[in-house]
Amino acid sequence: MFDLELLKTLICVVDERSFTRAGERVHRTQSTVSQQVRKLEEFVGRPLLLRDRTGNHVTPTEHGVLLTQYARRLLALSQEAQEALRRDVQLSPVRLGVPEDFDARRMSALLSGFLKIRPDARLETLAGMSVVLQQRLSAGEIDIALVKREPGSGDCFASWPEALVWVRGRDVVLPERDSEEPFALALFPDGCIYRKRAIRTLDKAKRAWRIAFSSQSLTAIQAAVAAGLAISVLPKSAVSPEHQICSDMPALPPTELALIGTGDVLDTVQQDLVDFLMQKVRRA
Repeated sequence: MFDLELLKTLICVVDERSFTRAGERVHRTQSTVSQQVRKLEEFVGRPLLLRDRTGNHVTPTEHGVLLTQYARRLLALSQEAQEALRRDVQLSPVRLGVPEDFDARRMSALLSGFLKIRPDARLETLAGMSVVLQQRLSAGEIDIALVKREPGSGDCFASWPEALVWVRGRDVVLPERDSEEPFALALFPDGCIYRKRAIRTLDKAKRAWRIAFSSQSLTAIQAAVAAGLAISVLPKSAVSPEHQICSDMPALPPTELALIGTGDVLDTVQQDLVDFLMQKVRRA
């Protein structure tokens, strides 16, 4: 059985990229946080974090990213169970699909804000690739979804343009224009619109490329780029301080973040969530 306290510590370290700052969040010393992560690594039999030479900056390994995703779900379920047992009121369920490559902290903050104004709602979130979310929506498995898509490609409650950029690690040197060396790419799996943009843009520019890293996790893609493993295509909102925007790469057409539904009439809680996201996503 996983220890939820250890999982909570892992999430804090991955979010903060620092044992010291993570310790401040969980009110423990740096050495205690480091020991907890080591205990978790021994339990799963895999390294979960990579430390730099100073030990002040850490990045998750691919297994660390994977476990962090499960950890967020387990802690969310634990919190949901505690809240359900504390309440005597009947909760109104609403099922929301969110993109796998959406910033988890940004989405958690949004949903936390909604529950403060609608404590009678029971939010059920499903993360996945946008194409999968659209399938789940059509099958009636979720009520509302945020998806990444081609601009203006269907009905929606609201949509927001996403400017895309090429990003690289700060110390990465790109191949020269006349070089035959292929670009090493860190991309999301097939079906992701960012992946399509990257490949089609390079093919149109007649530039060679190869896939060096692939993951459904935004955090993993960001880490791979920061480590210098490959370059990638990301929305400007997902560019981190460890990244450098590649201004000399071929221009990328924008994509769209859209809030969509099944077409059925929404109940009060569902409509309130739609209204809330329409206001807050624009500001985020």
